Amino acid sequence: MIAKLLLQNTLFVVAMAALLFATSGSLHWPAAWVFLMTSAIIGPACGLWLAWTDPALLAERMRPTFQAGQPAADKKFMLIFVAVTLVWLIAIGLDRRAHASNVPQALQVIGFVMYLLSTVFVMWVFRENSFAAPIVKVQAERGHHVISTGPYAIVRHPMYGSIMLFFFGVPLLLGSWWGFLIAPLFAVLFAVRTGIEERALAADLPDYADYAVRVRYRLLPGVW
Repeated sequence: MIAKLLLQNTLFVVAMAALLFATSGSLHWPAAWVFLMTSAIIGPACGLWLAWTDPALLAERMRPTFQAGQPAADKKFMLIFVAVTLVWLIAIGLDRRAHASNVPQALQVIGFVMYLLSTVFVMWVFRENSFAAPIVKVQAERGHHVISTGPYAIVRHPMYGSIMLFFFGVPLLLGSWWGFLIAPLFAVLFAVRTGIEERALAADLPDYADYAVRVRYRLLPGVW
């Protein structure tokens, strides 16, 4: 499983590097190297931590993006999500090629911090929720039950809020206002995804409806 983890992370980082550098037209992009090297370290480090603390969750997260029993709406979501992510990365690269953005260095540092904070919050979610699969499904075979501790005591879908720090932070780090302006699309997609997930969990996960009454907010405390 560790070998598969390292291979998947390497392929992911190489694919991002190829896309960013090909669209930017240059390897001289210090911020991109910082982003890619950080990603090359964080991915395996988080995976190894999961292998030690929750190998069942790591195995679940390494499974294919499209699976039997996955709601059709979630499969459509994943296709759209991948397409938007590709457009986002391409736009960041083209922005660099055109030298269209002038992001202050201080904001680039803030973007890097947001990326790191996103990772910290995602790992907190993993620590609390061993059923945090990348697709929508109820894992009855693993004794899936409602999680209401940690961040789940505040909002019902803390993973998406955590990931949004990544999608807003990375374009700042890479110095791209184009990427930053596209980032709200991910918030819309995740808002749609919560509806898909809520329907599946309310239908098949005991006590989820009661949990949804207790924890009123989906993504943002006091807002929605």
